[in-house]
Amino acid sequence: MFEADEDVETTATPINIPAPSPAIRPPISTARFEDKVAISGIGTSKIERRSTRGENLLMVDACRAAIKDAGLSTADIDGICAYPGSDGLPGMSGGGVRTLEQALELHPVWHCGAHETPGQIGTVIDAMLAVAAGLCRHVLCFTSFAENKRPHPPVRPGGRLIGEPRWTVPFGCISPANWLALYASQYSEKYDVDMEFLGHIAVETRRHAARNTAALYRDPLSMDDYIGARKISAPFGIYDCDIPCDGAMAVIISAKETTADLRHKPTFVEATGTQIGEKQSWDQGTLTHQPQTFSAAAHLWSRTDLRPEHIDVALLYDGFTFNVVSWLEALGFCELGQAKQFIDGGRNIALNGGLPLNPHGGHLSAGRSNGYGHLLEAVTQLRGQAGMRQVANAKTALVSTGGAIPAGCMLLRNE
Repeated sequence: MFEADEDVETTATPINIPAPSPAIRPPISTARFEDKVAISGIGTSKIERRSTRGENLLMVDACRAAIKDAGLSTADIDGICAYPGSDGLPGMSGGGVRTLEQALELHPVWHCGAHETPGQIGTVIDAMLAVAAGLCRHVLCFTSFAENKRPHPPVRPGGRLIGEPRWTVPFGCISPANWLALYASQYSEKYDVDMEFLGHIAVETRRHAARNTAALYRDPLSMDDYIGARKISAPFGIYDCDIPCDGAMAVIISAKETTADLRHKPTFVEATGTQIGEKQSWDQGTLTHQPQTFSAAAHLWSRTDLRPEHIDVALLYDGFTFNVVSWLEALGFCELGQAKQFIDGGRNIALNGGLPLNPHGGHLSAGRSNGYGHLLEAVTQLRGQAGMRQVANAKTALVSTGGAIPAGCMLLRNE
């Protein structure tokens, strides 16, 4: 566990790096690729802490469910987009394009699989671009995640570390919990905020998860539980961290012209935020907000006339509670350093609050899904199919993904 040594006196002052003010590149055309596509289908496998089914079977389950949800057949699918592709990353499986193509006997005219995208939903944005360009009519996008896959840090022959791990692993700093805790600590110092307010994010989203029969953790969570929990990396405790799990999720992006023939009323994409305007590093940014949020947020708002006050439900990436704080402030829902006041003890992010947050329970209670769970919940809310956790009259939903780098966001609407 990483925490400050109380026996060591320090006169260090917070590092005061201003928040980025990215210069947004204007589009070269008024025509928008977002206007040419729609989300037509969503699907998920069973999500479990430890699944007895192999990762490829989970992937196939989710993709078949999405195809059925859209009212399509496998013969209709002419594109595949996988995150993170065929090479597994920590907490993610290796089921990729080639495996799915063979398992479902698909014949795509276009495909991709990668993790260097604008957040985990970057592959969904890739699919949108392919459909808008006329390459495909229906692209099947999916992610799979398996907690038992834990690749070792990259090493050269002879055992020497390469890349960014060489600056962290030798010091025992091997987890995003360690890296992001640095940001939370600096945020606390710079804005003079007690980070216990993060508990209201954990407690409220657990309350939402209690209404979601698919969530992994549904038992009540109190602030006393949160404060007394085992520490992971100060100021984070166990309830600040998402839940590793096994499963898969899928989304189908379709050409807008095809949606009249599909099973559900389509969900439309109002805008995307993809621009890189900050240093691509875990430790070279503001040190008070996770990297890449400000650039993606500014880019998104430059592509729509809607503004934060028009958002009915927010699905904000929550690999850690502090991710939510970074996104709330970068997206302009509140001023810098004002997330505690905005959250208002959990009242403003409740289902009947000003900005309902992660009604499905998010990664913190429903399970880590590479951000796809947030996208699926956004579609479910905009369809009005969320049952006991349904946000009343939800017409717009903002989805963000990324725990640091990469990161991206997407604004959805149902009409």
